[in-house]
Amino acid sequence: MANEDQPRKKLGSRLGFLLLSAGCAVGLGNVWRFPFITGQYGGAVFVGFYLLFLLAVMPVLVMEFAVGRASNRNLGLAFHRLEPAGTKWHSFGWISLAGSYILMMFYATVTGWFLLYCWYMASGQLAGLAPDAVASFFSGMLGRADMQVLGMTMTVVLGFGVCAIGLRRGVERTVKIMMLGLFALLVVLVVRSLMLPGAMEGVRFYLVPDFARAQEAGLWNVCSAAMNQAFFTLSIGIGSMAVFGSYLQKTRSLTGEATVIIGLDTFVAIMAGLVIFPACYAFGVKPGAGPGLIFISLPNVFNAMAGGQMWGTLFFIFMAFAALSTVIAVFENIISYSQDVWGIPRRRAAVLHMLLMWICALPCALGFNELSFIKPFGGDSCILDLEDFIVSNNLLPLGSLLLALFCCWRRGWGWEGFIAEVDSGTGMKFPRWMRFWATWGLPVFIVVLFIVGYVDKFCK
Repeated sequence: MANEDQPRKKLGSRLGFLLLSAGCAVGLGNVWRFPFITGQYGGAVFVGFYLLFLLAVMPVLVMEFAVGRASNRNLGLAFHRLEPAGTKWHSFGWISLAGSYILMMFYATVTGWFLLYCWYMASGQLAGLAPDAVASFFSGMLGRADMQVLGMTMTVVLGFGVCAIGLRRGVERTVKIMMLGLFALLVVLVVRSLMLPGAMEGVRFYLVPDFARAQEAGLWNVCSAAMNQAFFTLSIGIGSMAVFGSYLQKTRSLTGEATVIIGLDTFVAIMAGLVIFPACYAFGVKPGAGPGLIFISLPNVFNAMAGGQMWGTLFFIFMAFAALSTVIAVFENIISYSQDVWGIPRRRAAVLHMLLMWICALPCALGFNELSFIKPFGGDSCILDLEDFIVSNNLLPLGSLLLALFCCWRRGWGWEGFIAEVDSGTGMKFPRWMRFWATWGLPVFIVVLFIVGYVDKFCK
């Protein structure tokens, strides 16, 4: 524990903390996964369940911030500082590093797709292609090992390069600029999408509940997908938020800060739907087209629009900003772990992990071409599916369960220590009536989510 007694650097402003934490939450979960999952599971009813489950898991976000701020350290060292004498909570600190690595092993590859598509759109390589040709273009990109490795490499170098500059000058400043740019692009794209003829049909699908559609998908399936999405979108359970809590002053209460961050995260997800679904209905594209919705269906939409090349380029820049903000935030968690637990200086840690991450992300990048014969779950599955399953169905829920037990149970940090930290500073206080939910309801909810994930994966 080399850096246990050294003072902690803090972020330069509250805005920096809010945008950095929101940047970690706002990512592929909001702008890639949320729209196609919403389309597959019936539209507005899914959105309603998602918002409900988002509120249900909010205490975990507050817990991550509290553990980070109270310990002044990354999750890798936080349990060690806060645990009662004689307990072994610190033995779970590894989940922060492992979870961040496995998440980024596939996240860096998908982020690379968005970076490549920014160029493909801007250079006109997708312009005028027939729908079948657009699908073939995307398949061809996946099938080219050189392009997959190039996109992943750009993501890894950009992310760790920003982190190497420093916490305030690199991470905080860059993510603030990217998030403000993301919000501006989002508003412009929403206005353009809503002006398309027939756009209101897409808005109705998205925001007006239709229980017949939800029953078609299966209400239990809708609930299960909404639960998973709530965890995935906030990146909770692997300490990515705890590190930003450790960079935060005690001037503001944590419940209020978490509420603002969830509000920003939800705003981006809802607005992304208002870009995609009106455009889909305006041009006769199925909203439940699955993961290919962004890369196959939407380029066809842009090809049919006046000025489509420009709008398509802006859309993929927006997507790249959303993905990169999460990449930078999670890479910062990895570097912070190295500083706190092993005492490695920031720049050296950035270079070391940049090389390690590149090597670890290679299997996913090659999983669509050179290693496409590896099918972890049979059928059309690939290495990305395995890595996603390990994080989304295992580390995120189990890490969240660990935090809930640590913060609320007497043999952990305990409720009194947790609530004292959460309510320090001005702003909204943690509702006392939520104690039962946080202590008993939330752990049961997480266990159910964990079991459902396995049932969905292996028993259908």
